[in-house]
Order: sequence, then C-alpha cells, then structure tokens
Amino acid sequence: MNKSDKEVDELIHQALSKEEAAYFDKMGEQNIPQQVFSLFQGKNKWMNVLMVFMNLAVFAVAVYTFLNMLNAEVLDEKLDWMFYTLIAFMAMSLLKLWGWNQMDKNTLMREIKRLEYQVSLLKAKD
Repeated sequence: MNKSDKEVDELIHQALSKEEAAYFDKMGEQNIPQQVFSLFQGKNKWMNVLMVFMNLAVFAVAVYTFLNMLNAEVLDEKLDWMFYTLIAFMAMSLLKLWGWNQMDKNTLMREIKRLEYQVSLLKAKD
C-alpha cells in the first residue's frame, strides 16, 4: 500500500463506527498463506478439496512412472515411461495453476467488495 492508500483508509476509519471499521479491516489484503487457506472456505471449497486430492493422485502417478522409467532396461520403455512422467508433471502444474487463479479471483472479489463498501458509505453520507 502506498502513502495515499493509507491516508484514504485512515479517513475511512475515522468516518466509520467501530463495527463498520472492523468489517472494513476484515476485507483488507491477505498474505499468501491466508489466501491458500481461504480457498477452503465458501461455496467452492469442495472443488478445491477435490483438486488437492487430484493433485496428490497425479503426484503418486508421477512418482510411479518415474520409478518405472528408472528401472526400465530398454530405451523404448524408458521413453514411454518418461512421456507418462512428463504428462503427470504437466497435469500437476495445471492443477496448481488453477488454484493460483482461484486465489487471484478471490483477491479481486475482495477488492471489488471493498470498493462497493466505500461507495455505499459515500452515498450514505450524501
């Protein structure tokens, strides 16, 4: 947050009651661990839990195919197992990318709600 953002937040705090100020603070910026844990709250927490289990399953497949690649004697078999390992790691990357996109979406929604709250306060004062 830059200086002007802090000044605006301070002006808003001065104009709010204690309950409203607490709600406004609750909508503030989150750090990375808070964003990760917030994925498991709300309407879509079942989807995020499912994605974690899918990611663990794909990781198990990746380990299995990697170990088979290391144990393969023939070059053709090694290449086959290496291809399957590569596909598994790519799938894990896509699942993690989906989670990061969900965190970004949640951050944007929080900021939109914060702006709506500020606009409603300004409208109420007019």
